[in-house]
Amino acid sequence: MELQVTNNFSDITSEILALAKMSEQAGSIAPELYTQYDVKRGLRDLNGKGVLAGLTNISDVRATKIVNGEAVPAHGQLFYRGYNVEDLVRGFSKDNRFGFDEVTYLLLFNKLPNKEELESFSRLLNSYRSLPTSFVRDIIMKAPSKDMMNTLARSVLTLYSYDDRADDVSLPNVLRQCLQLISLCPMLSIYGYQAYSHYHDGNSLYIHQPSQTLSMAENILHILRPDSSYTPLEAKILDIALILHMEHGGGNNSSFTTRVVTSSLSDTYSVIAAAIGSLKGPRHGGANIKVVKMFEEMKEEVHDWKDDEEISRYLARLLNKDAFDHAGLIYGVGHAVYSKSDPRAVIFKGFVERLSEEKGLHDEFELYNSVERLAPAVIAKERQMYKGVSVNVDFYSGFVYKMLGLPMELYTPIFAIARMVGWSAHRMEELATNSKIIRPAYKTLCTDQPYVELSERK
Repeated sequence: MELQVTNNFSDITSEILALAKMSEQAGSIAPELYTQYDVKRGLRDLNGKGVLAGLTNISDVRATKIVNGEAVPAHGQLFYRGYNVEDLVRGFSKDNRFGFDEVTYLLLFNKLPNKEELESFSRLLNSYRSLPTSFVRDIIMKAPSKDMMNTLARSVLTLYSYDDRADDVSLPNVLRQCLQLISLCPMLSIYGYQAYSHYHDGNSLYIHQPSQTLSMAENILHILRPDSSYTPLEAKILDIALILHMEHGGGNNSSFTTRVVTSSLSDTYSVIAAAIGSLKGPRHGGANIKVVKMFEEMKEEVHDWKDDEEISRYLARLLNKDAFDHAGLIYGVGHAVYSKSDPRAVIFKGFVERLSEEKGLHDEFELYNSVERLAPAVIAKERQMYKGVSVNVDFYSGFVYKMLGLPMELYTPIFAIARMVGWSAHRMEELATNSKIIRPAYKTLCTDQPYVELSERK
């Protein structure tokens, strides 16, 4: 086959289509072979339970309880270093404090900081909120991408060139790099969006410098909004959103990616860029965007938002691939681990309702609430269920970001800003205990073939 030369970088020629068909045929494996060889596809069994691939002391995702010696579905719980996240949120909320720095300290160092330790740590994070000279002009403003996750990954990789100890994988140096990336991630994400918004959409360009006295959530709103203004409730809810997205066990795709690449002893910037690439995928970090878009159509299709029967009919249409993106999914409902409830969604819901009242969107919140209540029964009627289903954190997070006026392009980068903490903790833990490169086994289905001379091939 003679290939057609093209100067268009994005052209898909007829030759590429033909080769793609061959590639598809070469990569096709009969589903029954996975059962025959007892292969856990996606490193999960038929019930969705993950294959044990490692040990961690960072967080714990609990979705079952033991009854008469058997595991049965239970309301979900999430623990950071042994502390129930619900207790952590209740603690700093009661004191009317922002919790990002405190929970970051806990995840990285396995202890809750006292007042002096917390103040010192916050000063350290604030001291790292400074990009290299001309980085915004020379890197972020050049070739702005429509996808902010790609922009974020590129910026992270480029920071390698500014680090004289970029390849040093000693724990003190990696900790320094991780703390810098935690502090810089909001600027890399938001400045990337501002550049795209300016050059592609013709909007005014705002590059606000972060404040040394503001919390992480306050700084995000400060550098994003043209007037840098926000209400206390807006900042508080964004702070809680960041904390609920910080960490979710070593088995989630991006954290596992972090550990896999770390186990090869690659540099911190490459590891975090790989994790960002994982989180970008709509099966992982992009789900809240799908939720918001789904509800935008739902608000048009469902005429009476208080009519349970009409809402249920629309949900059934979603499952039957007759609405929205025809994927057969109700986005934001269901989770790989949780069944009866996702604790992050439970914690979030009360704060979301308060924000909806402040924004005059309580009717829309009630629509979300109705879908949360009705969807499990609709799914159970339409699908064979192996475990219960409930809404997950993505169900409400997109609605929150919409109420905060965040552009949709930043929904997944906000997730990355939060999860940078969890990735850092997993990188540190993997390096501290690392003895082998992570390398699972794959069974080959190839058969031996005799070599054929080029002149004799058909």
